[in-house]
Amino acid sequence: MIRVLVVDDQFLVRSGLVALLRAAPGMEVVGEAADGAESVTLAAKTRPDVILMDIRMPGMTGIEATRRILAEAADPAPRVLILTTFDLDEYVYGALRAGAAGFLLKDAGPERLLAAVTAVHGGDSLFAPVVTRRLVEAFTQRADTPTPPAKAPAGLRALTNRELEVLRLVARGLTNAETADRLFISEATVKTHLNRAMAKLSLASRAQAVVVAYESGLVRPGGEP
Repeated sequence: MIRVLVVDDQFLVRSGLVALLRAAPGMEVVGEAADGAESVTLAAKTRPDVILMDIRMPGMTGIEATRRILAEAADPAPRVLILTTFDLDEYVYGALRAGAAGFLLKDAGPERLLAAVTAVHGGDSLFAPVVTRRLVEAFTQRADTPTPPAKAPAGLRALTNRELEVLRLVARGLTNAETADRLFISEATVKTHLNRAMAKLSLASRAQAVVVAYESGLVRPGGEP
């Protein structure tokens, strides 16, 4: 069973999500929250596998709630799936920085939503790598986005050359298979290097790794792999 926590400040939306999940085989709703603060409390109490998190809520936003939940969670941490109304949303970018596993548009159909929950529970990225790249590049070029530091952070300096190569290509939008082909290694080896890099950088998701690669200056917006 995939244990899901639903977070949305709109009662009708939240109720619809809960009803859909409860009717789906292999899904169990362990709680529902109407705001970010309540979601933090319920996440600690119920320890869900996946959290469907609304991003724009009064009080504590989905971004801050995601950050708090992942920082306080015991292993294994829940996978946070952000619900948003459109894909190029600065709030989504902030959620990816906070460690969310991916995002889903609110107008997605029931089958897409259930498939998304299953995908992130299995450790996959919900969206294609090129979508992550488009989103990250859009907001790393904004004036209010932090300027990449002159020197790489200590975490990046701890990576091996191969781990850095894999991280660069993943951040450019290449899939694991494409990265493996580019570096003449197996796809399993790519996953191993990426997982090790994420562990060294204390990152919760592939999307968060992409954000770090751009914000640290390891990868520059607009460049080619």
